[in-house]
Amino acid sequence: MSGPDNKDFEKLAIPLLDGLYNFACWLTSDTDEAHDLVQEAIVKALKGFASFQAGTNFRAWMFRILRNTFLTSRTGLERRNTTQQDEQGFEDAVISPDTPELAMLRRADAQLVQTAIANLSPVFKEVILLADMEEMRYQEIAETLDIPIGTVMSRLARARKQVRDQIIAALGSKKVVGIRS
Repeated sequence: MSGPDNKDFEKLAIPLLDGLYNFACWLTSDTDEAHDLVQEAIVKALKGFASFQAGTNFRAWMFRILRNTFLTSRTGLERRNTTQQDEQGFEDAVISPDTPELAMLRRADAQLVQTAIANLSPVFKEVILLADMEEMRYQEIAETLDIPIGTVMSRLARARKQVRDQIIAALGSKKVVGIRS
């Protein structure tokens, strides 16, 4: 009886694992905790799969379960110093015709963005990650976070502005290494 449901769940869930893990990494700021969070969310989703309504947005449903699992498993939502590594940084440096200085500047730019996102409050961080990293549409984000679509748009605009402002402030307060003025 549960065989077909498990197969259907597997077909729907497996393509989402990377995105769920990336989102969990951003939420937890810890890779081990992110693995545990995704595993716990998958178990909860599998147990509740019978309640999933066919024809609705499975992706949003899964991300909502992950987010709710995170919120109920954490005592505090303040997150600082996310240390996401640039997964393509090494490969780009090896095959890129760019100079080492340009490769370093690209990695520094990515680090500035990651730091700025990590410094956002959780409500803004969730929206910007789902929109810009997971490429969810506004409606999907609204379903995932259980908020009105207008709130999604407002939070996303504010999050992007905060990220821009943090990057501008960081660039204004630091000299770029290796460039003569």
